[in-house]
Amino acid sequence: MAGTGDNNTTNPAVGPDLDRPDNPGHEFAQFGAGCFWGVELAFQRVVGVSKTEVGYSQGNVPDPNYRLVCSGTTNHVEVVRVQFDPQVCPYTNLLSVFWGRHDPTTLNRQGADVGTQYRSGIYYYNETQARLARESMEAKQLEMKDQRKIVTEILPAKRFYRAEEYHQQYLEKGGGRGSKQSAEKGCDEPIRCYG
Repeated sequence: MAGTGDNNTTNPAVGPDLDRPDNPGHEFAQFGAGCFWGVELAFQRVVGVSKTEVGYSQGNVPDPNYRLVCSGTTNHVEVVRVQFDPQVCPYTNLLSVFWGRHDPTTLNRQGADVGTQYRSGIYYYNETQARLARESMEAKQLEMKDQRKIVTEILPAKRFYRAEEYHQQYLEKGGGRGSKQSAEKGCDEPIRCYG
């Protein structure tokens, strides 16, 4: 992994049926933080992120669809898969966005969205990401002043199944209300989760 200084760069999520980043100098990262629409827009705005996709991961059923995932029977999580340039955007920047975008203390829930598909998770592609994710979780827990416990899971990334096309860049395209939201790099306008 470029720029990390870590010799262990094995990627548990790369196999014969898994793809690789579009640019050989870029990396994947994968996060679950509730409904993937708002989370994706937050990552789209990060300088150094070259591509985002929403989809399903960590489950036990091949080729899931939204309805099946929402049934709660597949163990999939709604995730955002991020392609990023680690020379421009350190992985720690992505972790900061992740922690700032959701409540990591609610089990299988973000706001009104309830179900295992909305659980909080960091799904790593190499041991450097795993170490940084664990360190960031420890730091986040220490900075929390109350006694709530973080329930975020930190696990190796499994196969990513791209969600249906209408989910991709949903809020940038206008969401459910036809009100487009900016995905411009560095934009800090509030994100309206459902459009």
